[in-house]
Amino acid sequence: MRKAIASIRQSAFGAWARQRPFVGGLLVILAGIEMFFSGQLDIGNIHVQLGIEGFQATVIPVGMVLLGVLAVLMPAHRIFYGVLALVLAVYSIIGVNLGGFFVGMLLGAVGGVLVVAWMPKKAEVAAIEEPPAAPKKRALPLVPSRS
Repeated sequence: MRKAIASIRQSAFGAWARQRPFVGGLLVILAGIEMFFSGQLDIGNIHVQLGIEGFQATVIPVGMVLLGVLAVLMPAHRIFYGVLALVLAVYSIIGVNLGGFFVGMLLGAVGGVLVVAWMPKKAEVAAIEEPPAAPKKRALPLVPSRS
């Protein structure tokens, strides 16, 4: 088992996943999927669905999945996506069957916090913030020309 985890960490996928808030984004995506299926729940003749004719029960989970995907693909905007995921997760208590029976809400809240809290390593930040060295230009003398 340890060998398998070590090989994943050394793989190209492991390197890619370490450069972004992968776990938090994955939890937000799972929260959206869980909320979607809890909003479309049929138990015998009872159709469990809250919100304005189920519109919120469809839009909120789709938004959660989209925010999770965007947080993973664009880590530079992680704080914005994480805060929106937190807001949607808390609002899902009202709009989506008590937040997917609290499971989806908890997944979304924990995932949103992980997305906001994720930070790239200092070496990666220095490489991103440091602009490439521009060639030095020669300064022209400030002597007026005689014509």
